[in-house]
This record gives sequence, structure tokens and C-alpha cells, in this order.
Amino acid sequence: MDLTLRKKEDCMFDEISLGEVMLRLDPGEGRISTARSFRVWEGGGEYNVARGLRRCFGLKTAVITAFADNAVGRLAEDLILQGGVDTSLIKWLPFDGVGREVRNGLNFTERGFGIRGAVGVSDRGHTAISEMGPEDFDFDYIFGTLGARWLHTGGIYAALSEKSAKTAIAAVKAAKKYGTVVSYDLNYRPSLWKAVGGQEKAREVNREIAPYVDVMLGNEEDFTACLGFEVEGNEGLKKLSREGYEKMLAEVSKVYPNFRLIATTLRTVKTATVNDWTAMVYADGRTFDGPRFDALEILDRVGGGDSFASGLVYALLNELGPQAAVDYGVAHGALAMTTPGDTSMASLAEVKKLLSGAGARVDR
Repeated sequence: MDLTLRKKEDCMFDEISLGEVMLRLDPGEGRISTARSFRVWEGGGEYNVARGLRRCFGLKTAVITAFADNAVGRLAEDLILQGGVDTSLIKWLPFDGVGREVRNGLNFTERGFGIRGAVGVSDRGHTAISEMGPEDFDFDYIFGTLGARWLHTGGIYAALSEKSAKTAIAAVKAAKKYGTVVSYDLNYRPSLWKAVGGQEKAREVNREIAPYVDVMLGNEEDFTACLGFEVEGNEGLKKLSREGYEKMLAEVSKVYPNFRLIATTLRTVKTATVNDWTAMVYADGRTFDGPRFDALEILDRVGGGDSFASGLVYALLNELGPQAAVDYGVAHGALAMTTPGDTSMASLAEVKKLLSGAGARVDR
């Protein structure tokens, strides 16, 4: 697979993520509407990848984001620091005392259980990062002077505002200018795109970003909604066969030959707490299947796809090839869904143990 990486010694960071980081308020086993207390985590689709790469895989990562400068923003910063992700690229905006102009995002999330599905309620209007445009970040300094081997961003961030879309486009262009590998998770969210132009705008933005992407992630819905691909005979995501996915990824690769690798997770939701879980990648004209975890017991599914992405990126940064990439991604994603919160609590040793076929016997 032709994926040219910058030398580690020439870069301050192995990976940088661009996106929003919200506070997640978690009622545990309860419901949002009846909760009397919440546990607090940090999380964000793009940021979760940087944190997984730092905490599980030991790489040096940073996040490009912004916060309103108040106690809530400083709490989010403290959580990021605990995760080991570099905070030097975070922008701080003055807080007006109310949040009319700029604020910090909140995400209330129920994990769900059995027949009761997970529920997410976001409160992220006029957040600091959504108000930042390309002119607010010196991407030449970040990718040229400091240096990064990898940039990860995605469709959640691009959908936040017109400014976010323009910033994402500017970032991927700058990254490619300096030889940084770019990965992008389409992560289509209709509720986010609705306010900035809907599916038509999603396709416009993502089609502008796609030519600068080396590693593209998404499921069937993402590729259809964001890039306009259709699979003949598809009757909806649950009906799409493995062969249908393979056909879709091959077609995507023909249209965007710059995609060195395309990855998609495959999840069958039996209940909120039992899923079948695997993934596949397409590279060099071939399909590579990851390990299957049928009837995987899940504590918290949020962030499983992001942890898949960080395992994938780790393997590719270490030039282990596409088969190892999908293997590490699936295993890390599976482990991440056994712990609470958006981010991974797994270790590299646990990922390797799972891939070796070891079970869940007690380590003593």
C-alpha cells in the first residue's frame, strides 16, 4: 500500500486531530430525564482518535480545538490533560458571562440497556470551535514548522458551521502541502447538517475535502449521504450484505483513487448491550476482513468507531499493512465498548492479547 509517511524525527506530533471536544454528562444506568447526578467525561469524534492513540498506543498526539474561557472550558482542558493529549494548539475565546456569542458544548448520553437503546442529547450551538475560521489557525506553522505525521478530522466537525467546513478544507489542504497523511471519518449526522444546508451541503463540503484524503472511513449511509454513492439492490443499511459493502468500497476507490485505504465498521445491533462487531478495509484492489466478535457484550457503545479508527491509524503509522490495520482497529474498538465514556481505557497489551485469541480469564 502506497502511504508515504513523514519521518518521526522531523515532526513534533505523530498525529493531530481537528474537531470539537464536548463535556459528556452520563447518568450511568439511569435516564437523562430523571437523573439527579451525572458523571463527566470529555469526548468528540475527532478528538477520541487522538486520545486513543496517546493512551492506548503511546503516540504523541495533539488536538486543534477551541473553548470559551470559563470553568467549564477549563474542566474540559483538565480532562484532555489527564488523557495525555497535547493542549498547546487549543484556542481560548473570551466568555461574555452568558454564552450569547461563544460557549462550550455539552453532550448528555444514556448508554441504553437491552431493548432500550442509547440516547444522545447534544447542546452545542454557538460553541467556540464552531465560531473559528481558517484564519484563526496557522496551519503552515502547525504542519510546516512543528510537523505532524498524520491529521485526522471528520464530518461531525465539518457540519458544525460554515466556518467549520471552511476550516476543515483549509486544514486538509495544508496537511497535504507538507506531506502529512490525512484520514477523514465521514460520520454523517443529519441533525448537524440540517442547520447548514442539509444533505446537499454535506455532499458539497465532503466532495471538496475528499481529494485530499488518504484514508477514508465511513459506513454505507455515510458514503451515500456524504459522497452520493449508491449500491445496486441495497434496501437499507441492515440489508446490505458483505458483498454489497465490497462492491461499494471498490466503486468509491475508482472515483477517488487518492484513497489509499477505505475502512468501514460492520455492526449488527441485536440489543443495546449485544452487538455483532467487525470491520473491513479496501486497499490495493483487495478487501481485508477484521476479526469477528459475534454477540459482543457492550457497556457503552459510544466511541467504538473512533477507537476503531485509532487502532487502524496506529497500525498504518507503524507500516504494519492493511490486514493489521483492520485487526488492531476492530480489537481496540471492541475493548473500548466494554468501558464507560467516549474514550478508550484499553492498553496495547490488551489489544494484542485479544488479537492472539486469549479469552477474558483473570490476569493475576
